[in-house]
Amino acid sequence: MSIHLVGGGWAAENDTDSDAVVYGPFLAEAALRATAAGRDEPRLAIIVVRNGDGDDHAAKLVAALGAVGPIDPHLTVLGLADEAALLAVADVDGIVIGGGLTPAYLTAVAPIAGEIRRQVAAGIPYLGYSAGAMIAAERAVLGGWQIGGVPVSPQGASEELDEITIENGIGLLDVTVDVHAAQWGTLGRMVAATEAGLIRGGLAVDEGTVLIVGQGTLGVAGTGSVWTVSESEGGVLVSTFGS
Repeated sequence: MSIHLVGGGWAAENDTDSDAVVYGPFLAEAALRATAAGRDEPRLAIIVVRNGDGDDHAAKLVAALGAVGPIDPHLTVLGLADEAALLAVADVDGIVIGGGLTPAYLTAVAPIAGEIRRQVAAGIPYLGYSAGAMIAAERAVLGGWQIGGVPVSPQGASEELDEITIENGIGLLDVTVDVHAAQWGTLGRMVAATEAGLIRGGLAVDEGTVLIVGQGTLGVAGTGSVWTVSESEGGVLVSTFGS
Protein backbone atom coordinates (compact mmCIF):
# COMPACT_ATOMS: atom_id res chain seq x y z
CA MET A 1 0.00 0.00 0.00
CA SER A 2 1.04 3.59 -0.62
CA ILE A 3 1.04 7.17 0.64
CA HIS A 4 -0.78 9.53 -1.72
CA LEU A 5 0.06 13.24 -1.45
CA VAL A 6 -2.22 15.63 -3.35
CA GLY A 7 -0.97 19.17 -3.97
CA GLY A 8 -4.41 20.75 -3.59
CA GLY A 9 -6.87 22.16 -6.08
CA TRP A 10 -10.22 20.83 -7.25
CA ALA A 11 -11.15 19.45 -10.64
CA ALA A 12 -13.68 21.38 -12.71
CA GLU A 13 -17.31 20.45 -12.16
CA ASN A 14 -18.14 17.08 -13.74
CA ASP A 15 -14.47 16.49 -14.59
CA THR A 16 -14.50 12.95 -13.30
CA ASP A 17 -11.52 12.00 -15.46
CA SER A 18 -9.22 14.31 -13.48
CA ASP A 19 -10.57 13.00 -10.19
CA ALA A 20 -10.00 9.43 -11.39
CA VAL A 21 -6.36 10.20 -12.21
CA VAL A 22 -5.62 11.89 -8.87
CA TYR A 23 -7.73 9.79 -6.48
CA GLY A 24 -8.11 6.54 -8.42
CA PRO A 25 -4.90 4.82 -7.26
CA PHE A 26 -5.72 5.51 -3.60
CA LEU A 27 -9.30 4.30 -3.96
CA ALA A 28 -8.15 1.15 -5.73
CA GLU A 29 -5.89 0.29 -2.80
CA ALA A 30 -8.64 1.05 -0.29
CA ALA A 31 -11.05 -1.15 -2.26
CA LEU A 32 -8.62 -4.07 -2.00
CA ARG A 33 -8.52 -3.61 1.77
CA ALA A 34 -12.32 -3.46 1.88
CA THR A 35 -12.64 -6.70 -0.07
CA ALA A 36 -10.24 -8.42 2.31
CA ALA A 37 -12.35 -7.17 5.23
CA GLY A 38 -15.58 -8.41 3.65
CA ARG A 39 -16.94 -4.95 2.82
CA ASP A 40 -18.60 -4.00 -0.48
CA GLU A 41 -17.38 -0.40 -0.31
CA PRO A 42 -14.15 0.96 1.16
CA ARG A 43 -14.71 2.60 4.54
CA LEU A 44 -12.66 5.82 4.51
CA ALA A 45 -11.68 7.90 7.53
CA ILE A 46 -11.87 11.51 6.36
CA ILE A 47 -10.53 14.07 8.84
CA VAL A 48 -11.12 17.78 8.22
CA VAL A 49 -9.91 20.67 10.40
CA ARG A 50 -11.43 24.00 9.40
CA ASN A 51 -12.72 27.29 10.74
CA GLY A 52 -16.46 27.15 10.13
CA ASP A 53 -16.51 25.55 6.68
CA GLY A 54 -15.54 22.02 7.64
CA ASP A 55 -18.70 20.40 6.34
CA ASP A 56 -18.26 22.05 2.95
CA HIS A 57 -14.62 20.95 2.67
CA ALA A 58 -15.51 17.42 3.74
CA ALA A 59 -18.27 17.34 1.12
CA LYS A 60 -15.77 18.32 -1.59
CA LEU A 61 -13.43 15.51 -0.58
CA VAL A 62 -16.30 13.02 -0.51
CA ALA A 63 -17.46 14.21 -3.96
CA ALA A 64 -13.97 13.94 -5.47
CA LEU A 65 -13.45 10.44 -4.10
CA GLY A 66 -17.01 9.36 -4.79
CA ALA A 67 -16.68 10.43 -8.43
CA VAL A 68 -14.12 7.65 -8.83
CA GLY A 69 -16.09 4.85 -7.19
CA PRO A 70 -18.41 3.96 -4.32
CA ILE A 71 -17.14 4.80 -0.82
CA ASP A 72 -18.37 4.65 2.75
CA PRO A 73 -17.11 7.94 4.25
CA HIS A 74 -16.50 8.09 8.01
CA LEU A 75 -16.25 11.85 8.63
CA THR A 76 -14.53 13.69 11.47
CA VAL A 77 -14.96 17.46 11.17
CA LEU A 78 -13.00 19.47 13.73
CA GLY A 79 -12.48 23.11 14.63
CA LEU A 80 -9.05 24.75 14.62
CA ALA A 81 -8.39 24.01 18.30
CA ASP A 82 -9.82 20.47 18.36
CA GLU A 83 -7.97 17.15 18.50
CA ALA A 84 -8.84 13.91 16.75
CA ALA A 85 -9.64 10.75 18.71
CA LEU A 86 -8.64 7.20 17.86
CA LEU A 87 -12.21 6.42 16.81
CA ALA A 88 -11.66 8.73 13.83
CA VAL A 89 -9.47 6.10 12.16
CA ALA A 90 -10.92 2.91 13.68
CA ASP A 91 -11.74 -0.04 11.41
CA VAL A 92 -11.18 1.73 8.07
CA ASP A 93 -9.76 0.78 4.68
CA GLY A 94 -8.13 4.13 3.97
CA ILE A 95 -7.25 7.40 5.73
CA VAL A 96 -7.82 10.83 4.18
CA ILE A 97 -6.56 14.04 5.79
CA GLY A 98 -7.91 17.23 4.24
CA GLY A 99 -6.63 20.73 3.63
CA GLY A 100 -6.66 24.06 5.42
CA LEU A 101 -4.45 25.62 8.07
CA THR A 102 -1.48 23.26 8.34
CA PRO A 103 -0.50 24.03 11.98
CA ALA A 104 -4.09 23.30 13.07
CA TYR A 105 -4.05 19.97 11.23
CA LEU A 106 -0.83 18.92 12.93
CA THR A 107 -2.27 19.84 16.34
CA ALA A 108 -5.45 17.90 15.62
CA VAL A 109 -3.80 14.77 14.28
CA ALA A 110 -0.78 14.62 16.62
CA PRO A 111 -2.63 12.59 19.32
CA ILE A 112 -3.38 9.80 16.81
CA ALA A 113 -0.19 10.06 14.72
CA GLY A 114 1.16 6.82 16.19
CA GLU A 115 -2.02 4.95 15.27
CA ILE A 116 -1.93 6.37 11.73
CA ARG A 117 1.68 5.21 11.34
CA ARG A 118 0.73 1.78 12.64
CA GLN A 119 -2.14 1.45 10.22
CA VAL A 120 -0.14 2.63 7.23
CA ALA A 121 2.64 0.20 8.13
CA ALA A 122 -0.02 -2.54 8.21
CA GLY A 123 -1.14 -1.69 4.68
CA ILE A 124 -3.84 0.95 5.05
CA PRO A 125 -3.38 3.58 2.29
CA TYR A 126 -3.08 7.23 3.30
CA LEU A 127 -4.14 10.24 1.26
CA GLY A 128 -3.11 13.71 2.33
CA TYR A 129 -4.74 16.64 0.55
CA SER A 130 -2.77 19.91 0.79
CA ALA A 131 -2.17 20.30 4.56
CA GLY A 132 -2.69 16.54 4.93
CA ALA A 133 0.21 16.04 2.52
CA MET A 134 2.49 18.50 4.32
CA ILE A 135 2.08 16.98 7.79
CA ALA A 136 2.75 13.44 6.52
CA ALA A 137 6.53 13.97 6.63
CA GLU A 138 8.90 13.35 9.51
CA ARG A 139 9.96 17.01 9.28
CA ALA A 140 6.95 19.03 8.15
CA VAL A 141 6.75 22.55 6.79
CA LEU A 142 3.95 24.26 8.71
CA GLY A 143 4.13 27.58 6.87
CA GLY A 144 5.91 30.90 6.92
CA TRP A 145 7.19 33.23 4.21
CA GLN A 146 10.34 34.75 5.70
CA ILE A 147 13.76 33.67 6.91
CA GLY A 148 15.33 36.11 9.35
CA GLY A 149 12.67 38.63 8.42
CA VAL A 150 13.55 38.47 4.72
CA PRO A 151 10.72 37.43 2.35
CA VAL A 152 11.43 34.21 0.44
CA SER A 153 7.94 33.27 -0.83
CA PRO A 154 4.48 34.86 -1.21
CA GLN A 155 2.86 35.90 2.05
CA GLY A 156 -0.48 34.50 0.92
CA ALA A 157 0.76 30.96 1.51
CA SER A 158 2.22 31.71 4.95
CA GLU A 159 -0.36 29.72 6.98
CA GLU A 160 -0.53 32.76 9.32
CA LEU A 161 3.16 32.33 10.21
CA ASP A 162 5.97 34.81 9.48
CA GLU A 163 9.16 32.77 9.82
CA ILE A 164 9.33 29.46 7.95
CA THR A 165 8.43 26.89 10.59
CA ILE A 166 9.51 23.24 10.53
CA GLU A 167 8.23 20.74 13.11
CA ASN A 168 7.92 16.99 13.52
CA GLY A 169 5.03 15.69 11.43
CA ILE A 170 3.21 12.36 11.38
CA GLY A 171 6.36 10.58 10.19
CA LEU A 172 5.00 8.56 7.27
CA LEU A 173 7.92 9.48 5.01
CA ASP A 174 11.39 10.90 5.51
CA VAL A 175 11.23 13.71 2.94
CA THR A 176 9.70 17.14 3.53
CA VAL A 177 6.67 18.03 1.37
CA ASP A 178 5.12 21.31 0.26
CA VAL A 179 2.02 21.84 -1.87
CA HIS A 180 0.36 24.31 -4.29
CA ALA A 181 3.89 24.65 -5.67
CA ALA A 182 3.40 26.36 -9.03
CA GLN A 183 0.12 28.00 -8.05
CA TRP A 184 1.09 29.64 -4.74
CA GLY A 185 4.85 30.00 -5.19
CA THR A 186 5.68 27.67 -2.32
CA LEU A 187 8.58 26.19 -4.28
CA GLY A 188 10.55 29.29 -3.28
CA ARG A 189 9.90 28.48 0.37
CA MET A 190 11.34 25.00 -0.02
CA VAL A 191 14.36 26.27 -1.94
CA ALA A 192 15.08 28.93 0.70
CA ALA A 193 14.57 26.51 3.60
CA THR A 194 16.99 24.06 2.00
CA GLU A 195 19.61 26.71 1.32
CA ALA A 196 19.29 27.95 4.91
CA GLY A 197 19.80 24.43 6.28
CA LEU A 198 16.32 24.23 7.84
CA ILE A 199 15.60 21.07 5.82
CA ARG A 200 17.65 18.80 3.61
CA GLY A 201 15.60 19.33 0.49
CA GLY A 202 12.16 18.01 -0.28
CA LEU A 203 9.33 17.63 -2.76
CA ALA A 204 6.82 20.31 -3.78
CA VAL A 205 3.59 19.13 -5.42
CA ASP A 206 1.50 21.16 -7.86
CA GLU A 207 -2.27 21.42 -7.61
CA GLY A 208 -4.24 18.76 -9.48
CA THR A 209 -1.32 16.40 -8.96
CA VAL A 210 -0.64 13.44 -6.69
CA LEU A 211 2.71 12.10 -5.55
CA ILE A 212 2.44 8.39 -4.79
CA VAL A 213 5.06 7.02 -2.42
CA GLY A 214 5.26 3.23 -2.44
CA GLN A 215 7.84 0.82 -1.10
CA GLY A 216 10.99 2.13 -2.75
CA THR A 217 9.07 3.85 -5.57
CA LEU A 218 7.75 7.31 -6.43
CA GLY A 219 4.95 7.94 -8.91
CA VAL A 220 3.24 11.08 -10.16
CA ALA A 221 -0.21 11.46 -11.70
CA GLY A 222 -2.29 14.48 -12.66
CA THR A 223 -1.97 17.71 -14.59
CA GLY A 224 1.08 19.21 -12.90
CA SER A 225 4.54 18.31 -11.70
CA VAL A 226 6.40 17.40 -8.55
CA TRP A 227 9.42 19.61 -7.94
CA THR A 228 12.49 18.04 -6.37
CA VAL A 229 14.70 20.29 -4.25
CA SER A 230 18.06 18.98 -3.05
CA GLU A 231 21.26 20.26 -1.54
CA SER A 232 24.06 20.85 -4.00
CA GLU A 233 27.62 22.05 -3.73
CA GLY A 234 27.45 25.82 -3.66
CA GLY A 235 23.66 26.01 -3.77
CA VAL A 236 20.39 24.17 -4.31
CA LEU A 237 19.42 21.88 -7.19
CA VAL A 238 15.83 22.03 -8.49
CA SER A 239 14.30 19.64 -11.00
CA THR A 240 10.83 18.32 -11.88
CA PHE A 241 9.19 15.07 -12.79
CA GLY A 242 5.64 14.69 -14.05
CA SER A 243 3.14 11.98 -14.79
